[in-house]
Amino acid sequence: MFKEVHTILPAADLKRAQTFYHDALDLDPAEVHDGVLFYRLDSGSAFEIYETSNAGTARNTQMCWVTDDLDSEMTRLRTRGVVFEDYDIPGMKTVNGVATAEDIRTAWFRDTEGNFICINEML
Repeated sequence: MFKEVHTILPAADLKRAQTFYHDALDLDPAEVHDGVLFYRLDSGSAFEIYETSNAGTARNTQMCWVTDDLDSEMTRLRTRGVVFEDYDIPGMKTVNGVATAEDIRTAWFRDTEGNFICINEML
């Protein structure tokens, strides 16, 4: 049986990624081993960032956080320079960076390495 899950993100420049996650998201790695940044959140969730030339090639959401207040999180992140994506595709259109469905609101941004990160608020 699976016990837990965590995300692994690529970075073309590990130092640049670490600076972004610190400055924009207020996150610092819990550990750094062999060129890999290990992040652990108070919720028990975790993710890693490693350096590779493949960074920025994915065109899909790679990691998503859940929040109780999407608007407040977006305001906080925007003051730190985070830019949210806007989409207008069949079945989804964002308004001010937010896509709203029946039971969820979602916003996406990219980190400095081109990774697509989302934030969800369950309604």
